[in-house]
Amino acid sequence: MQTAAEEHRFPCTQCGADLRFAPGGGELVCDHCGHTETVAQPQASHQPIPELDFRRAAEARLPETEIEPVRISRCPNCGAEVAFDPAVHATECPFCATPVVADTGENRRIKPRGLAPFVVRESDARKAMADWLGSLWFAPSGLVDYARKGRALQGIYVPYWTFDAATASRYRGLRGTIYYESRQVQVRDQQGRVRRETRQVQKIRWQPASGHVARNFDDVLVLASRSLPESHTTALMPWDLARLEPFRPEYLAGFRAESYTVTLQEGMVDARRQMDRMIERDVRFDIGGDRQQIDRIETTVSDVTFKHILLPVWTAAYRFRGRSFRFVINGQTGKVQGERPWSIVKIAFAVFFLAVLIAAGTYFAQLQK
Repeated sequence: MQTAAEEHRFPCTQCGADLRFAPGGGELVCDHCGHTETVAQPQASHQPIPELDFRRAAEARLPETEIEPVRISRCPNCGAEVAFDPAVHATECPFCATPVVADTGENRRIKPRGLAPFVVRESDARKAMADWLGSLWFAPSGLVDYARKGRALQGIYVPYWTFDAATASRYRGLRGTIYYESRQVQVRDQQGRVRRETRQVQKIRWQPASGHVARNFDDVLVLASRSLPESHTTALMPWDLARLEPFRPEYLAGFRAESYTVTLQEGMVDARRQMDRMIERDVRFDIGGDRQQIDRIETTVSDVTFKHILLPVWTAAYRFRGRSFRFVINGQTGKVQGERPWSIVKIAFAVFFLAVLIAAGTYFAQLQK
């Protein structure tokens, strides 16, 4: 997310080569001479990361200290906005391997307040991806070979919004209580004889219900990127937001950072949908009974604050038969999700083998007649 090259690069004090952040260790390491340096922690790192006022941000009244210029370019294939260092003029999209050329302009963006440092090492992420690909049926054999021997995975920090809010909701609806009535019915047995039976029939008694519920929401998480399918990012959850650290450029050394493409206002719309689902659950619990019908919920939202944070993802893109397939690995947990190609050869062989089994089974069945 930073624009100055020196903010992403930290020279080794021993040999002058670039240091990179080593996942899981809290250190910067030099791949050239092996020198390590500890990432300095601020004295207040154990304190919660400060929130920003949503209304001030929506009205473009945030302090200049919370804004930064970012040099980005949009990927023409997946829409990711890739952050560039000044010395870089062309690169590859970390999500789909499409060539991307740097834009000449700068964009003003809200600075990230915190991030979750990478915990999973690249070697462990590669093994997790290879294991996941190896478990897929009818996947091309080259896919697993790519995961094991292919080029290095790319570590990228993906942007998210988190929202806090206080909500108070009033509702009207109906509370349903299940009860049973005995009813005489006619039934016909296997011999065709008709007889009468007493059966219990379920019914619901509805009564009006109204009241109010309140909930304080903390860190409602909203993806601030459109570069990955929702199925991918949802499958990577959950994230441990308790491990967020105040933003420090050292954590980005050797990694990339994606710029947000979902605006703060758009993020709040998504957050409200998540809040409304939780509020509806609270209302149903408050109504009680065996069944609930909700006619109306009126919610007041106040004290809305937010953070812009970055979460760690390992990415890989694999081209097969002219198509690009993307894989993502949660940089905290090693959980894998991705798109998969199908091997036509393996599917054809399986269909042929199944047909042979069916034919053989039919042949031997006829011989036994």
